[in-house]
Amino acid sequence: MANIQEYRRRIRSVKNTQQITRAMKFVAAAKLRRAQDRVLAARPFARRMQVVLNSMAARAQTRHAGKILHPLLAQRAMERICLILITGDKGLCGAFNTNLVAATKSFLLEHSERGLSLILVGKKGWDALRKSHYRIRGDYVNRLAKASYELAQEIAGPVIEAYSKGEVDAVYVIYNECKSVLQQRRQTELLLPIRQATTTTAPSDPVLIDYIYEQTPERILADLLPKYVETQILRALLESAAAFYAASMTAMDAATNNAADMISSLTLTMNKIRQASITKEIIEIVSGATALEGSGK
Repeated sequence: MANIQEYRRRIRSVKNTQQITRAMKFVAAAKLRRAQDRVLAARPFARRMQVVLNSMAARAQTRHAGKILHPLLAQRAMERICLILITGDKGLCGAFNTNLVAATKSFLLEHSERGLSLILVGKKGWDALRKSHYRIRGDYVNRLAKASYELAQEIAGPVIEAYSKGEVDAVYVIYNECKSVLQQRRQTELLLPIRQATTTTAPSDPVLIDYIYEQTPERILADLLPKYVETQILRALLESAAAFYAASMTAMDAATNNAADMISSLTLTMNKIRQASITKEIIEIVSGATALEGSGK
């Protein structure tokens, strides 16, 4: 049975670990607030841009009788797929990275009969899939914490080029959306081809109203479509960063609470051992005193 000194060492070790997890929790909480502010600022712009662009592309396609006005609007059979996986660069965040990697492997297995390639953002995704037989078009390690529009442009460049040249027929992105501090929802979204608004509505529907553009639709789409792809990738990066900090804060909070429970349990056991030792010593003293009294008689 462990003695009191061993229990004291274990309690001291757990307390040191608890201090570390508590500090990591506070760091994650501070970073989470800044990340959430960036996500809340990016969401309305990204969503509104998607609505406006889809509607404009649908009008332009209807006006030009199905003519492809930009390579990113081309609809092809999905024989070659590029998947963008966004994971964290660090661990200690619960099942955040594990669930993303598992979802990616399921996606790859589901589309195993098609040509697949990967773009990996985050060290954990890179570590999990770097030895796979799939082609890796790009990797961006230790960049998620400083997610920026420049990083989104850097990722979007090869994606836009590959789709425009017909090297890939579809681009998906897998990431975690930050719903709340306690909930991160895994998302698998189609990035390319761009989904266009339907035009099978009544003539009075605003979708069918054709506007007069100052520039040609081709010129407008050429400017907006790449920015749309970059904006959607930036939104996914910001969502993933916020979700990572939320998962990390939750995991460190649970670890801190578990450490407190362990300290209480170890302290209780140590006190029981000490009490048993004291009781044993008292019994020995009393027995010795009784023996001496008996021998004196």
